Order: sequence, then structure tokens, then C-alpha cells
Amino acid sequence: MNPILQTLAGRAGVHFMGQPNLDFQADGVARSVEIAQDAQPALVTTSNSGIPAFLSTYIDPKLIEVLVSPMKAAEILGSEIKKGDWTTETAMFPVVESTGETSSYGDYSENGMAGANTNFPQRQSYHYQVITQWGEKELARAGLAKIDWANRQNIASILTLNKYQNKTYFYGVSGIQNYGLLNDPALSAAITPYTKVAGGTTWPVATALEVLNDVQKLYTTLQSQAGGLVELDTKMTLAMSPAAEVALTKTTEFNVNVSDILKKNFPNLTVETAPEYSTTSGELVQLIVDEMEGQRTAEAAFTEKLRAHPIVVLSSAFKQKKSQGTWGCIIYRPAFIAQMLGV
Repeated sequence: MNPILQTLAGRAGVHFMGQPNLDFQADGVARSVEIAQDAQPALVTTSNSGIPAFLSTYIDPKLIEVLVSPMKAAEILGSEIKKGDWTTETAMFPVVESTGETSSYGDYSENGMAGANTNFPQRQSYHYQVITQWGEKELARAGLAKIDWANRQNIASILTLNKYQNKTYFYGVSGIQNYGLLNDPALSAAITPYTKVAGGTTWPVATALEVLNDVQKLYTTLQSQAGGLVELDTKMTLAMSPAAEVALTKTTEFNVNVSDILKKNFPNLTVETAPEYSTTSGELVQLIVDEMEGQRTAEAAFTEKLRAHPIVVLSSAFKQKKSQGTWGCIIYRPAFIAQMLGV
């Protein structure tokens, strides 16, 4: 090939066909001209008409939280209270009962005596922990997606601790003297609802009157256990699952629903719900006296809430331990809690 044509092909990318396709005479000399080809005859790259997909992907800056079941034990019991600290292993709760007997009067009689009896029931604390850790590259990669990874780790650790704390308030801790609102051995046995006795029905298919009769039976049981100390206007909490609560919307033939009748008959009654009342044995309902003469019936108690230990700095990462401690649910007066199972 002509050196000039070779230069055009190498430097400018202009290529010429190898066979003459046009002959003519010029100055009496036969010449051949090869047609220049400006385009490549075949692609060197892969055929494509798009762009990388990530360039057209939108990442919403708002993070969508995955919800968890509510933690309602403290609300049902009224509050949480701190007892001791993270060094406390055992707690004693002195119980004093007045005793005495009378005797016929006589000027020289020495009969009749008053006294007191004391007990010291105990509870054991349980301490637990969770560890968060994050690396420098891990933080940077999450940052590309606008996610504050270290903060998300902290949020997860707090949620994990509080979920377990709530669980101990309901069930305590197995193997030690640490009990919950649903399984304390001092609780009276759950009674059977009228609806079960009558025909095997439950609240979802019961009438409004049947639901009311069951609540009245629960109150009568509580009143009997309390020895007459409970009255209609006593501050009480009716605790049940969200599934059972729907029955309180049932309406009587006089167009009055169950919840309205309860408010009228028990003016200081509060209804609270928690998923834990849906048990494997059926729907559980508890009627709890909030307090009597300044003493709460039961309390959710802890030794420590969210004790954050020092952050440990590694070569290119970090980690931190957080811990809490629980007494479970301390029931001071079990007689002020009545239960009904199978509604």
C-alpha cells in the first residue's frame, strides 16, 4: 500500500479497500483509485444502547423502619421502677401482717394478745447484655446509601434490650426467683368464662351480653379474692390482647356497646392491651387493682436501664457493650389480680 495511505490509516483511521474499484486514464497512464472507508466494518466493543442501571436508580433518603410488636408491660403496670443497681443480686420485700385475738374482759384476766407476723419474700435480679460493632469501611459503604450505620447499630441495641426487658416483665427469667405478670406462682388460678361453660363459644362469636357477663364474673372473682376491699369505683386495669379487645365493641339490642357499659359500671377502669395475652392455651384476660391504700399491686422493676460501657477502639473498627438488669414483675399483692382464660 502507498506509504501515504498507510499513514492515513494509522494516524487518522481512514482505511482503503484492498481491490481497485475504479480505473481511468490520466496523462496517458492507467491508474486505479481505491475508495476510502471512513467507518469500521465491524464493532470492537459490545453492542449497547443503554447506560449503567445505577445511574437511573433513585435512593429515597427517608429510611423505612420495620415495626416490631408493642412493649406494653410497663403501661399495664403503671410504670417502671429502679430497685438496687447492677451490683445487686437479691432483693427482699418485707411483708407485715397484723395478728391478734380478743378475750372476755375480767379485772384480773391476762388473756387476749395482739402482734405481727413478718415474711421476707425474695427476688433475684438478672443482668444481660448486647454488643454493637462497626468498621471504618462498613461505615463508609453504608454512607454511600445515606445510612448512618453506627447510629443504626445503637438503635438496634436499645430496641433489643428493651424488647427483652418487656418480655421479663411478662414471663420473668427461668431458673431463678424472677417472675412475670403472667406466670408468677403466687397468682390465683385462671377462671373459666361463662361463654366457655355455656356452649364452648369465645368472645369473637359471643354476644355483647355474654362478654359483659364474663367481665362481671372476673370482677366478682377479684372482689372475693380481695376480701371486700375492691369496689366498683376502684382504680383497675383490664388487660387483654388486641384480638380480645375487639369484643368490647359488640353492641347490645339497645344499641349500647360493651365498652360504654363498662365505663358506666366501672368509672375508673382502664383497658390496656398487649400481644402477650394471646397465649397457646387461649386468650387471657386480667383484672388488676392499680393500687390500694398507696401501695401498687405490682411493679415492673429493673436494676439498670441502658448502661453504656466504654467504646473499644480496634485497629480499624469499634465496638461497645450495653447492659441492663431486671427483677421481672414484682407482685406485692397477688390477691388483687384476677385472671380468666379462654375468652
